[in-house]
Amino acid sequence: MAADNNVVLVGNCTRDPELRFTASGQAVAAFGLAVNRRWQNRQTNEWEEQVSFFDVTVWQQMAENVAETITKGTRVVVSGRLQQSSWQTQDGDKRTKVEIVADEVAPSLRYATAQVVRNERREGFDGGANSGGGGASRPAPNDPPAGYDMDEEPF
Repeated sequence: MAADNNVVLVGNCTRDPELRFTASGQAVAAFGLAVNRRWQNRQTNEWEEQVSFFDVTVWQQMAENVAETITKGTRVVVSGRLQQSSWQTQDGDKRTKVEIVADEVAPSLRYATAQVVRNERREGFDGGANSGGGGASRPAPNDPPAGYDMDEEPF
């Protein structure tokens, strides 16, 4: 059930997005996201904070848009899904990592303003618009391209 794996985070970009291209020419961007949680300790009456760090991956045209628009320190809203990767180090240790594969990335307007410039639609891409007619299902606009080997490291 893919619909059960949804996450929305608001945080600050910890590094400029790094735009790369796979061997097949598909754009992929990666950046870090810091999400702060603040609360007042009722016993001490002092503010406490917890920071969580996430890696975010963005595919296709949105990857290029993110790399052109978002910079380190920008407060962003990220909507997507969690994806876990596992690998073994040269020492034989098993490692896992959970990252966010973004469906949407947008600047937060809580402390900033933004000017939106629409890109021309690319042939064969409807920007996620749904015709409403049902019928055949197609991959979400930000899924890795068909034929992409998930074991292939884009970076």
